[in-house]
Amino acid sequence: MNQKYAFLEKVGREPSNLIKGLQAVQGVEGYVSDESIVAIADYFGIPVVEVEGVLSFYAQFKRVKPGKYKIAVCDGTACHIKGSTQVEEWLTRELGIKSGETDARGHFSLETVACLGCCSLAPVMSVNGRVYGKLDRKSMIKILKEYENK
Repeated sequence: MNQKYAFLEKVGREPSNLIKGLQAVQGVEGYVSDESIVAIADYFGIPVVEVEGVLSFYAQFKRVKPGKYKIAVCDGTACHIKGSTQVEEWLTRELGIKSGETDARGHFSLETVACLGCCSLAPVMSVNGRVYGKLDRKSMIKILKEYENK
């Protein structure tokens, strides 16, 4: 067993614990890397293709290393009606990435989420959990510049 993944010992080796193992890896690394897939397959004594099959089935698992700043754009009903699709388009243009991607510098990740629970502030996005509401293009660019300079 790769020492880097020794924390899997807490999960137990039964193949029925595969999802728990994947969650543990993602909790530590922020995503499930190619290296970790091999280590997980080895740990549970199952083929790599089986691990990849589970990863591809469940949307909760991320295969791309997240950026330093994780941007979540709300696409709940209120946000959608108030322009969250446009906010996401602006972010895509500014960052050069689509939802589910991380920029080349590893600085920003972008994802679309079902709801951030801030309907009265629509449209809303969060950066590493900090919520920004009533977004327009100018305010979104100002927020991005704040994080680019950190």
